[in-house]
Amino acid sequence: MSDLVPRHAQSIVSEALEDTRVVLVNGARQAGKSTLTRLAVDGRPGTVVRLLDDAATLRAAQDDPAGFVEHDGLMVIDEIQLAPELLRAIKVLVDLDPRPGRFLLTGSSRILALRTLPDALPGRMEVIELWPFSQGEIKGAPDLFVDTAFRHGAAVEHSSRMRKRDYLELAVVGGFPEAVRRTPRRRGAFFSSYLSTLIERDVLEVSSIERQGDMLRLLSLLAGRVSGLLVPSTLAGQTGIPRTTLVRYLELLATVFLIKSIPAWSSGQTARAVGTPKLAFVDSGIVCHLIGQDAARLDEPDGAAGPVLENFVVMELARQLTWADERARLYHYRTKDKLEVDAVIETPDGRVIAVEVKAGATVRTEDLAGLRNLASHLGDKFLAGYVLYTGQQTLSYGGRIKALPMDALWSLAPR
Repeated sequence: MSDLVPRHAQSIVSEALEDTRVVLVNGARQAGKSTLTRLAVDGRPGTVVRLLDDAATLRAAQDDPAGFVEHDGLMVIDEIQLAPELLRAIKVLVDLDPRPGRFLLTGSSRILALRTLPDALPGRMEVIELWPFSQGEIKGAPDLFVDTAFRHGAAVEHSSRMRKRDYLELAVVGGFPEAVRRTPRRRGAFFSSYLSTLIERDVLEVSSIERQGDMLRLLSLLAGRVSGLLVPSTLAGQTGIPRTTLVRYLELLATVFLIKSIPAWSSGQTARAVGTPKLAFVDSGIVCHLIGQDAARLDEPDGAAGPVLENFVVMELARQLTWADERARLYHYRTKDKLEVDAVIETPDGRVIAVEVKAGATVRTEDLAGLRNLASHLGDKFLAGYVLYTGQQTLSYGGRIKALPMDALWSLAPR
C-alpha cells in the first residue's frame, strides 16, 4: 500500500493552518503523521521541516529553543514531545506575531499529559487527532456513516457481499500503514517491534515505570478483556500490580494512543445506568497480535470474534468522529440489569444514534434489548439504533431499529 493513501484529516489540517497559529497533529506512532504533514504543506513556499528524531536536530532544539523556532514562514516540527521546551519558545513567537499557519507540529503522545510540558498554548493551538487508517481510507470509500445516520435515521439502507470471515480478516490487519502493507508473517514482526518501542521509549518519555515486564503483562491481560468494562481494582487483583500503579499504567497506555477508555453514557432519566468505562484498543490488529488469534482462530467457537469485532467497529466510529460534520461524542451504555449498547453517539443538543455489534450473520430478539431500552428512555431524541452484523441485508425491527451489514460503516454517505 502506498504511503500516499488520502487521509480524511488532510483537509482539516489545511483548513486549520489558514486561521490558527499553531496546529498539532497528535496520534499513535506509525499512524502516518509525517506523511500527512508532508502532504498538507506541499506547495507552501518557505516551509522548514525539523525532525526531532534526528539526534543533532534534537540537541539543537534543547540547547537553543528560541533560536530553533525562529523562522518567518511555516515551520513543521516532527515529534514535538521529544522537546516540549520548544512550546514556550513557540508561544512567545506567535504572541509577538499572531499570523495563522506559523507552526505545524506532530506528536505521538498526548501533549497535555507530558510531565515536562511548560505551556499548552491555550487559545493558540488546534489539536487534530490522527488515527491509524480507517477502512474507508484503505478502500477509498466515503467513511460517512455517522453523518448518514444523523441525517437519515432509520431510513438508512445497505446491502453487502461481505461475510463474517472478510470482516475478521480486516480486524486482524488493523489500520497501521505498515501492517496493512505487510504479509501476515511480517505483520507479526511489525507489531512485536511496535509494542517494544512503545514501552521502551514512548511510555518512558511521559513517565518512569518501575518494571517494563509488568506493563507487557498488563497489555496481554487487557487484550484478552478488550471491549469489557475497565475496572482497575479487578485488573490489579489479576496482575498483582498495586491499584495506584495500575491506574497510572492505564493512563500511560492511553497517553501513547494504545488504548482508549469509552465513557459510560447516562442521563437524568437513566438512573440505573452503570458509570464504568469500557476498554478499547486503538487498533484491532494489535489486539489480535497480543491474543495470538488470526481470522481462522477468531472464527472458532471459543475464538474472540465478538469482542474483537466490537472493538473494530467502535474504533472505526471513533475515527469518523474526528472528521464528521456532526459534532458528537462516543459512549457506551450498560444498565445494572446488564442491558448493553456498544456505542452511543450523542450530539451537544442530545440527539442520539446507537450501535450494537454482532459477530453473527443472524440477529436475535435478545440482541435488540439494549437498543430498545435506550430508545424507551430517550423518546424523540433517539434518532435510530443499528445492529451492525456480518449478514448481507438490511433488516427492519420497528421502533427506529435496523440491522445493517457491518461495512455500512465505511460504505455510506449522506444523500
